[in-house]
Amino acid sequence: MPVPGVDIPGVGCGLAIMRDGKLLLYRRTRAPEAGHWNIVGGKVDHMERSLDAARREAEEESGLAFGRIDFLCLSEQVIAADNQHWVSVIYVSEDFTGEARVMEPQKLPEFGWFSLNDLPQPLSRFATDAVAALQAKTRVSA
Repeated sequence: MPVPGVDIPGVGCGLAIMRDGKLLLYRRTRAPEAGHWNIVGGKVDHMERSLDAARREAEEESGLAFGRIDFLCLSEQVIAADNQHWVSVIYVSEDFTGEARVMEPQKLPEFGWFSLNDLPQPLSRFATDAVAALQAKTRVSA
């Protein structure tokens, strides 16, 4: 059976979680882009809507509970170094309850809230696309 993202393009999702103008990022330990800071997210399962997958992944990875979630952007990444290809639907939310925490220490051992103008490095390509969309959205609404 083909492995999504490796043998065939994978369908992923992500959620840019914002609080007081800051973005929640977690440091990844696994490919693709191990060691990079990323928004929460993961693979969309067969017959699962991308919005539902983004909510599920974000709740599993952050420990937060989400209300309203809005579409932010699409991100397609061909990551030759990791032999991975993903197309991801990225959403954004400021509507959540709880406090972010490390839920999957083997995959995402640390996190932080970061200003869009002061982001940790290296930043994943998915997070880079989300940040660009967030900055464009901020400029449009200003």
